[in-house]
Amino acid sequence: MDDVLTKIRQAFHDAFDVNPQLVSIDTAPDDITGWDSVGHLALASSLESTFGLSFDVDELMEMENVREIVRIVNSKLNQA
Repeated sequence: MDDVLTKIRQAFHDAFDVNPQLVSIDTAPDDITGWDSVGHLALASSLESTFGLSFDVDELMEMENVREIVRIVNSKLNQA
């Protein structure tokens, strides 16, 4: 999980220009400036590029915080 979280932190940096160290497993949209509906799409694009994955609408809707993002990314990586 550490490697996945590290890559997710980088995706947050790419999408929101935030210090990756400020992103934790407990980070939620209220913690990141710009993580609104439009920012969520930028984050999704960054995650897809980082991991070489694509997410469906249901998965995007479930990505309500970093913990859920980690869960979804791990699930997709384990399917590959």
